[in-house]
Amino acid sequence: MPETDATPARGRVGVLLPRDLPVRDVLPYARRAEELGFDQVWVVEDLGWRGGLAQAGPVLASTASITVGIGIMPAGARNVCFAAMELATLAQLYPGRLITGIGHGMPDWMRQAGAWPASPLTLIKEYTTALRLLMRGEPGPAGGRYVRCEGVLLTETPDIVPPVVLGVRGPKSQAAAGEVADGLLLAEPAAPAYIAASRRHLGSARDPSGLEVVTYDAAAVDDDADAALARVRDGLAAVGEPDWAAHIDPLPFAAQLREHRAACADPQQFAQTMPAAWVRQLSIAGTPGQAREAIAARHAAGATSVVLAPTGPDALTSLGSLARALAPRP
Repeated sequence: MPETDATPARGRVGVLLPRDLPVRDVLPYARRAEELGFDQVWVVEDLGWRGGLAQAGPVLASTASITVGIGIMPAGARNVCFAAMELATLAQLYPGRLITGIGHGMPDWMRQAGAWPASPLTLIKEYTTALRLLMRGEPGPAGGRYVRCEGVLLTETPDIVPPVVLGVRGPKSQAAAGEVADGLLLAEPAAPAYIAASRRHLGSARDPSGLEVVTYDAAAVDDDADAALARVRDGLAAVGEPDWAAHIDPLPFAAQLREHRAACADPQQFAQTMPAAWVRQLSIAGTPGQAREAIAARHAAGATSVVLAPTGPDALTSLGSLARALAPRP
């Protein structure tokens, strides 16, 4: 039976590979992230941009040791048998270096693609259960409402099975992650209060201490703290919108934030005019020391891996600035 790489890697810091990075910079970005000492690089799969599996393979091939995360693959987008084959192959070729993120996908995108189910929660539970069994070399489970792969068996399975984390927001979906997955991936913003609340949802199913909690946050590091805060604001434009309610509800200023959004003409005005104290809570921004403190606060709240999403016009150049938050490590 293959080993399952299910022990959380605590205290790690990763970086997000931006979805709009020019294609010529994708592999140099990944190599530079490894050179600078980041533990992980996460690729994004958003409808209309680049595929997660198609990015993960070349990134793994062009680097030597950095862990590559896929965040996220929507459960409704691929047949689970073939997804398991693809992921198992990558994990065979690059043992111990892959993390798989599975999610519902953004509802509007999935409806456009004709892949939004009547019960997203049922689908993701069935899909994740089957995916993990198949990658371990076990037969597919009995047919469910959406996932039917009974008796399917992969003959090529990895020695180290990649962890499967669920990129989900709602309490019921996060509880499902505790039941059927190896942990959670929390999209940005992932303030410490949101991390703590999400871990409590995981714990409603079983002891969450052995689970991964990967967090994303918009990030900017500069010797001038005000310049870093100004640069990160564009990355916060969406957080006042309804889809981000779960991220905001645990915060002490949630009501004021909603009032501020209601008073603004659009998300851009909202982000550019919100108080600096909120920006600090909702991002990893400031001087290198302030960024280290923000990272440490997220680890203390229960994140096993904190992933920085660079903001600004040149993501490749921003990597060097972000790396200054790595030493000394939190």
